[in-house]
Amino acid sequence: MGFRQDLAVLRHRDVRVFISARFISILGSTIAPVALVFAVLDVSDSASAVGIVLAARSIPNIIFLLVGGVISDRLPRHLVLVVANTVSGLTQGLAAALVLSGHATIWQLAAIEAVNGIAAAFVMPAMTGILPSIVDRSELPQANAIAGFARSSAMIGGGAVAGVIVGLTGPGVGLAVDGATFLIAAVLLSRLTIPRIERAATSMLTDLRDGWSEFVSRQWIWVIVLAFGLLNLIFTACYQTLGPVIADRTFGRTGWGVVSACFGAGLVASGIIMLRLKPRRPLRTGMLGMLLTVPVMLCLALLPYTWAMAIAAFLLGVGFDIFGISWETALGQHVPIEKLSRVSSYDMLGSFIAGPAGQLTVGYVAAVVSVKAVELYGAALFVLITVLTLIVPSVWNLRRLDI
Repeated sequence: MGFRQDLAVLRHRDVRVFISARFISILGSTIAPVALVFAVLDVSDSASAVGIVLAARSIPNIIFLLVGGVISDRLPRHLVLVVANTVSGLTQGLAAALVLSGHATIWQLAAIEAVNGIAAAFVMPAMTGILPSIVDRSELPQANAIAGFARSSAMIGGGAVAGVIVGLTGPGVGLAVDGATFLIAAVLLSRLTIPRIERAATSMLTDLRDGWSEFVSRQWIWVIVLAFGLLNLIFTACYQTLGPVIADRTFGRTGWGVVSACFGAGLVASGIIMLRLKPRRPLRTGMLGMLLTVPVMLCLALLPYTWAMAIAAFLLGVGFDIFGISWETALGQHVPIEKLSRVSSYDMLGSFIAGPAGQLTVGYVAAVVSVKAVELYGAALFVLITVLTLIVPSVWNLRRLDI
């Protein structure tokens, strides 16, 4: 009976439509990073080239996040998602065509990913505000857990398919699949009916100031965001950028697809746990979960084998989903819905702003001090930052609202 109650939020049609759209887009998006990185490595066997293309997406994404937050609070969020997903589908389709034709260059891929990053800047803040708009706040933990479960299932499928596609047919096909899933998601999202939120006719600058005031007024938000600015720098450098390079030189591209699938399996396992767990202090639970990121960096340094990386990636998925569900629940319950996308855009800006620095510099740093040293120092810093965040009282003590 308890499990049925946990799934009761699916009685809402819009919840089912939203989760379906999220599933299909993430299925393709899980394939895309694997395909993109190996497409770059086919053009230029260089960690620095990988960092350039990844940063070309990250930097415009960061620049436009605040605009994306304001627009998502002003316009119907599902329509913002439709346009952004359509643009993402078309850009990935263009990248696929260049790669499949053999005409792709690093700078072409970087330019295409820059446009894709701008589109994603509108997706992320808008996505954060959908579930709080269509379910009661008391149902939000369950809705977030189910959405997280769907995301995790898509990542398992996407990781497995990525390994097969990239290993057997090449990265161009993976990019084409990703483009198609974005377009399918856009069609599904167009069917959502979001309740209208009355908004004052104010300037964009005023909207940004209001969002900033809401952001800085809650210590637990800006402390977490400050921490994740550093944690994401480490993660993007050590895992997202160096990880595929290490895999290409050791356990192979198909092995990296297996690792991606195991990451998704960890997300699924965590989603099931979080359906039942519903922690009373979500940020405490979420930050403890982030410590499960450390084993994957240790394995990249010391045990770059498929079996070891698969176990570490599973733990990584568990930790990521525990934090993600806990964070979305905390924001959705404690931040007013009419300001949620703007607060989320400041969250994402602060969390991701240092990521490109890691992407652009890690190849050069690794060449100087060795890949192994980068991974080990990254793991140590990750633990230190997480522990320092946990000792902040507003993070440790924030409670879930049962409305």
